[in-house]
Amino acid sequence: MNDTSLFPPFPVPGWRDVVQILLIAFVIYRGLRFLVGTKALQIVLGLVLLAGIYIAAFLLKFGMITYLLGALFTYGVFAALVVFVPELRSALARLGQSRIFRFFAPIKSTAVAEQVAEAVDRLSRNATGAIIVIEREVALDDFLTSGTEMEARVSADLLTTIFTPYSPLHDGAVVIRGDQIVGAGCILPLTQRPVADKSLGTRHRAALGLSEETDALVIVVSEESAAISVAIRGQLRRGLSSERVQVLLEGRSPEAALAEEPPV
Repeated sequence: MNDTSLFPPFPVPGWRDVVQILLIAFVIYRGLRFLVGTKALQIVLGLVLLAGIYIAAFLLKFGMITYLLGALFTYGVFAALVVFVPELRSALARLGQSRIFRFFAPIKSTAVAEQVAEAVDRLSRNATGAIIVIEREVALDDFLTSGTEMEARVSADLLTTIFTPYSPLHDGAVVIRGDQIVGAGCILPLTQRPVADKSLGTRHRAALGLSEETDALVIVVSEESAAISVAIRGQLRRGLSSERVQVLLEGRSPEAALAEEPPV
């Protein structure tokens, strides 16, 4: 007769355990998805390698290596926080952009979309460089301080005037909140990711950089080619028409609409 009392009972996970395992797996999966294509992924892989060396040294009882790596991990947490500041800020911003926390709504009213599209059309026809930021759920107050704060109703005439060559504010970005222009001449962060197309200038890199950190929709008019581009969620779509821009501004989900356009 077999004595089953010699073996401990097999633990049966409850529903709470299952939920916790699924949540942790989801967080790890999303974290890895977020890191793919960034410099942070290389750092994470390096940390994983160091952790493997630490475990091997511990098992082999290499005291000095274990001590040094232990000290490195202890103080390395603070260094990692400094290194990962852009990624952490972007991750927290994207957390607030989740569909769980908000419903999709049109970015702008029809009147505002028409004015922005008309301004983009004029700027493109005159080959005037411009970068227009459409604020969505994530506030852009931190970037307004780098330029000149304004409070003016959106109009094609005003947008065209701001980007007129040699005007004081033409080099920076215009930020639109609701139906108001709230900033001009604003400095945006450049993307830190490698860009395959070397012809992209500072405006396009700034548009990509802001769209990586926030959910803003950024419209760029190239000074060299007069082409219209839109950056959102870290992706750049080029060669759009002003009519297409208006449709995107009026739509509920510009991400889905831009998925039809070929990325850079």
